[in-house]
Amino acid sequence: MILIEASDIKHYIKERLLLDVKQLHIHQGDRIGLVGRNGCGKTTLLNILSKKIVPEEGTVIQQTKCTLLPQLKRTDTTKSGGEVTQAYIQKALLDHSELLLADEPTTNLDTDHIEWLERKLGEWQGAFVIVSHDRAFLDARCTTIWEIDEGKVNVYPGNYSAYARQKEIEHAEQQSAYESYEKKKRQLEEALTLKKRKAQRATKKPKNLSGSEARIIGAKPYFAKKQKKLQQTVASIETRLEKLEKVDKVKEIQPLTMDLPNADTFKNRIILRVEDVSGRIGERILWHKMSFLVRGGDRFAIIGPNGSGKTTLLKKIINGAPGITQSPSMKIGYFSQNLTILNEEQSIIENIRVTSKQEETLIRTVLARMHFYRDDVYKRVGVLSGGERVKVALTKVFLSDINTLILDEPTNYLDMEAAGALESLLKEYEGTVIFVSHDRRFIENVASRILEIRNQTIHVFDGTYRQFKRDQLHEKNRDDKKEKKLLLETKISEVLSRLSIEPTEELETEFQNLLTEKKKLDQ
Repeated sequence: MILIEASDIKHYIKERLLLDVKQLHIHQGDRIGLVGRNGCGKTTLLNILSKKIVPEEGTVIQQTKCTLLPQLKRTDTTKSGGEVTQAYIQKALLDHSELLLADEPTTNLDTDHIEWLERKLGEWQGAFVIVSHDRAFLDARCTTIWEIDEGKVNVYPGNYSAYARQKEIEHAEQQSAYESYEKKKRQLEEALTLKKRKAQRATKKPKNLSGSEARIIGAKPYFAKKQKKLQQTVASIETRLEKLEKVDKVKEIQPLTMDLPNADTFKNRIILRVEDVSGRIGERILWHKMSFLVRGGDRFAIIGPNGSGKTTLLKKIINGAPGITQSPSMKIGYFSQNLTILNEEQSIIENIRVTSKQEETLIRTVLARMHFYRDDVYKRVGVLSGGERVKVALTKVFLSDINTLILDEPTNYLDMEAAGALESLLKEYEGTVIFVSHDRRFIENVASRILEIRNQTIHVFDGTYRQFKRDQLHEKNRDDKKEKKLLLETKISEVLSRLSIEPTEELETEFQNLLTEKKKLDQ
């Protein structure tokens, strides 16, 4: 059953054609993730499908009740952003709609609550279209991906990982098509040059032809005719070159070679000691006393529920609070959502040059990897979107004269391409990275160590996020097994006690079954 049908949609923002969609269908039970770069029209499309916006051209036919969950702006100052978002989502899911259109529902949610939302959507019977930059979330719940690219909506079956693999195949196909185009173009250009030379030579009398022979055979008309034929061939090749369909070159990722300060006294050495440090806000304890070390080159993820004290810990590290010792070789660059490090009157590249000692070529390479190409770097920061400013601020910190990056929620407000680009940069970065994030895929792809703050306790795990989650699962299974074993032993004692007073066949059977179950558990 079709829940929504959209046909021949065209919508403009000023003079720019934002959306140009031929046809879209949403069927009963669809699980759709809507992706695309910041500013490509995702929010506008949801508003058009929910009839909050009327497109300039085209029609939307709704066959069912539809609930729109817009991007939330926090207005209740007594609750956290996560609490407000969670309450709003709960209300939307109880609305008994057959279709949910949700715009960034994971915003402000910590990992626990993102996983809560995943479970809720897994239990929900309706269809949904969800805009999200959380790749793990899209993997867990979506079976179709809609990608907005230059106003068009491209449909990909499968979850986000399947979509990413298809994009890689398309990338490889484009590279192959470009190489084929370049080869054909080169062949035609070489043939053209050769024919032009021959046409030029055709006006001259051959060296082995005497004057009397030339007069006898009429050399002038002969060579003129030959030249004309060659010129026709030249014109034909030129036409083929003009009609050759151009294929754009695939943008290649340039490797990074950065000069970091104190590189020789930094790598793999202890650069930060945290000893018997506790955290509190007023009377509220965030975490009890704990200790850990950070080495040069570590990629250290700090995770935990909202309000557990992650940002507080970052600030203690930056400020060198009592109990925290920084190595003299450690030079810190700090990124937070406060973008005051940018001068809005300066261009992108001017903002970065102020704090960077890197070569211009490297600065441009990093900017290109964050999708600021060629003349983009001369744009004034004041005209950029919020997401673009975040990318400039990250690049500015990344390229500063430092060897330790401290990042607080760096992927907030980044689209997936930009988040992927940042991941790539951080994996190649030879300095230390200490970061707070709720983006599970980002943590999985970047972190080499995990610090979790939970229940007023800090736990440091030496390994990747995947290993950390696997270790947690094993621990949970061990706890479950221990609990089950205790329960079995209690039941066995109880049945044994009853058998000693009044033995029956049923009790004996129950006793043997309990022993068998305990034996299996022990094994």
